Amino acid sequence: MSSAAPERCDAVVIGAGPAGLAAGIRLAQQGLSTVVLERHYLWGGLNSFYKKGGRRYDVGLHALTNHADRGARKLPLPRVLRQLRIPLEALQLGEQLGSRTVFPEASLRFSNDLDLLRSEVRAGFPAAADAFDALCDELAALPHAVEAGPQSVRAHLLERLGDRLLVDLVLHPLLWYGSPTPSDVSWPLFVVLWKSIYEEGFARPRGGVRPVLELLNGRLREEGGELRLRTGVSEILHDGGRVRGVRTDGGAELEAQLVLSSAGWPETLRMLGPEFTDHARSAPIGELTFVEACMHLDRPAPELGFQDTITFWNHADEALYRSTGAEPYDARSGVLCCPENYAGQEPETEGVVRTTILSSAAPWRDLEPEAYAATKAAAVDAAWEEVRRFAPDARPHAVALDAFTPRTITRFTGRLDGAVYGCPQKVAPDAAGLTGLQILGTDNGYLGIVGALVGGAQVATLSGASITPRALEPAPEA
Repeated sequence: MSSAAPERCDAVVIGAGPAGLAAGIRLAQQGLSTVVLERHYLWGGLNSFYKKGGRRYDVGLHALTNHADRGARKLPLPRVLRQLRIPLEALQLGEQLGSRTVFPEASLRFSNDLDLLRSEVRAGFPAAADAFDALCDELAALPHAVEAGPQSVRAHLLERLGDRLLVDLVLHPLLWYGSPTPSDVSWPLFVVLWKSIYEEGFARPRGGVRPVLELLNGRLREEGGELRLRTGVSEILHDGGRVRGVRTDGGAELEAQLVLSSAGWPETLRMLGPEFTDHARSAPIGELTFVEACMHLDRPAPELGFQDTITFWNHADEALYRSTGAEPYDARSGVLCCPENYAGQEPETEGVVRTTILSSAAPWRDLEPEAYAATKAAAVDAAWEEVRRFAPDARPHAVALDAFTPRTITRFTGRLDGAVYGCPQKVAPDAAGLTGLQILGTDNGYLGIVGALVGGAQVATLSGASITPRALEPAPEA
């Protein structure tokens, strides 16, 4: 442990994903001396980037949801960008060309125009079309944030629409894009996902995720905040029911009136020390995790016949969205993403396609290097055997490939068991019950890049208003 005098600031943010960066910006905008700490050498968390073999790989950015034009000022994306003082045009968003959900018996196409999905339902499920239109109208009238609703969305939709296959087709993309609950989703999250994907839709920033993260980091610096990479937090310091700072992996102490953690709820509890051990052990860890592979091709993907932006597939006998348990992967359900199939993207000399399939953390945990590599390769091949049932087989055109597993997710994000969508029961920002400690991000229920930005900015705005910057505190009497 370091014996140096503690450094002081007003606020510490743990984790430099979109939620942490947005929080850091908002805290700094309030005049608080703010430090964002990130354990790894790159920022971005579950939505990051890296280079391998001279090629750039994006992590997690299948698409940015909640697409909106500049005039749609009240929608989540323009609203949070105004808060962060980032022009919407700076993202250079390109809308999706069109996506689909594919089951053995039927498929549904959808785009950023909800009328396409409505027409697909009317053509494929005429008996349910009026009920589906009524559902669309009802959801359009709701705000993004609702607090309660039906206990099981799947059961509610089945009662409303009366067709199991239609319910499965409609739910499948929403589950894959953000539900921490196997085979179902909470009503508040369903409403958000519906609006984010079906009403507002998918877009991609020109150049992928890196320009977005660079914009966020740049705004943090401009507001006077600081991002420190390779600086993880081993302990959140507190006494008397109040946070007093953090201890880093290197043993240094950083005193702060406010600590905001985007590390995750069970992960944050483990940083709070012995008093929270029992609570940490009982905190549920989300079971939804994946194997994802990014493949670079010897030509643009559309030249090989890949025309859809995102395809959500299911080839099981029933809709499949759950942990694989003792098996390392299950490719019968998954996602195929083609980053080139957005409007206005940079021309690519090499195509890129990405597959994501179901997984479980435990089977990967203790694999030796050779077995680990072989299992990853088998998972990638299994995914492509499923993809070739509805799209071309890109493997003969592969020039480079990299894949990550639940073990990779835990290593680079700290998420226990690679829980991409966090704990199943979301918590309030002040759930730990310590003055000055706030929980950010996925475990509040804010998912995806836009959700993370909204949640991070919102929590930081409210919590930052409750403290006085050290620079404005009255000097102690002589």
